Amino acid sequence: MGVLMSKKQPVDKVQRCTAVVSAFQSGIKDRATLVKQAAGDAEDGGVPAKTSTGGEEKNTEEGEAGEMESGSGLSAAQPASVSVNQEAWSRLRDGKGVEPEDLEKSHQLTPPAYVRPKRKADDDQPLEVELAKKEQPPSDEMCDVCEVWTADDLYPCRICTRVFHDGCLRELGYLRAEALQEMRDTAHTVTGWSCYYCDNLNLLLTEEEMYSLLETFKQCKIIPESCLVSDELLQYHHFVSKQQFDKDLTDEQEEEVLAQFATLDPEKKGHIEWSDFLYFESLAVLRKFRTENSLVRLLTTKERDTARLVFLGLDLDEDGLITRAECRQAQQSWFTKLSKDSQSCNVSISHVGPICESSPTSSSSEQSKTDDIRPISWTDFLRESSIYILAARPNSSAMHIRLPL
Repeated sequence: MGVLMSKKQPVDKVQRCTAVVSAFQSGIKDRATLVKQAAGDAEDGGVPAKTSTGGEEKNTEEGEAGEMESGSGLSAAQPASVSVNQEAWSRLRDGKGVEPEDLEKSHQLTPPAYVRPKRKADDDQPLEVELAKKEQPPSDEMCDVCEVWTADDLYPCRICTRVFHDGCLRELGYLRAEALQEMRDTAHTVTGWSCYYCDNLNLLLTEEEMYSLLETFKQCKIIPESCLVSDELLQYHHFVSKQQFDKDLTDEQEEEVLAQFATLDPEKKGHIEWSDFLYFESLAVLRKFRTENSLVRLLTTKERDTARLVFLGLDLDEDGLITRAECRQAQQSWFTKLSKDSQSCNVSISHVGPICESSPTSSSSEQSKTDDIRPISWTDFLRESSIYILAARPNSSAMHIRLPL
């Protein structure tokens, strides 16, 4: 287990614990005295002690029930599923994916509060990232949950500098048994593991962007935290197309949606998980509302370091330039961690629509050849690759973005 070291001073903790125990013992004595007095008063009056409080308790319960009904804002005419999934909507809005009943257990730790990011005034301005200067940030020394160091028992995140105990994550309720085992198997390998902050791409959205996405979900009657089959995904995209362009999807676009469904369901279960659908749509929001400079600012120092190593590995002549073909090759390399078998990382995604207007799929073969040899600088490479780097964060084997051909 190693030597335990905490950020908080041991003496201070002992003093606090002593004060709490003393207060608790005093409270028990006071409570016992009050109970005896109440019992004596009840015997003198000849009336059971519970009778005087029964009406008050009933009124209190009725009042609380009324507040819950009025606070929910739901009418009797609305479907019951809306009321049932009210907690799911609130967790989606607040960026928390834990069931309430899982957090009410007394032995579990309290999940950290999360505040969605805000756009800054210089968000769209270029960020100067030097190619020759390696950042190499060290991982934290203390567990992000319990703030305790235990040597080799800490598991690092490959995206940020946080480290965790597997027991703390289990008590926190964020990871199931199979996810915990995956963390133990990959966290100390080249593949790496993304913590619950970095794994959730939806947490990159601002309050305004999240509100826009939530409104679309509600209008499409998408139930949060539920699996989606192909027909539901088609219906969703038909609605979005009707809302944004005032027209239905063409047959060709429907095929693209079904191809997207296949990339989100790599294990051929016949449905896509809620988290994969949410991450896919979150990336679509980022591509729609953010500039490339803004996306670069979302990258962590570890991700920028990885991008730097990939670029330097392709820049063999060390002139600070690579070709666009090499740039696309690098963008595909972000997803090699998802290929558990020795298969190509762009299998089953060639039919998905282009990510942008400049996609090679929309150009002729002559233009493609010319485009392949066009030089790309480090700054342009980082800007164009940022969306792919972000899309590679989740631990899921699903493909949340179209890879360049």
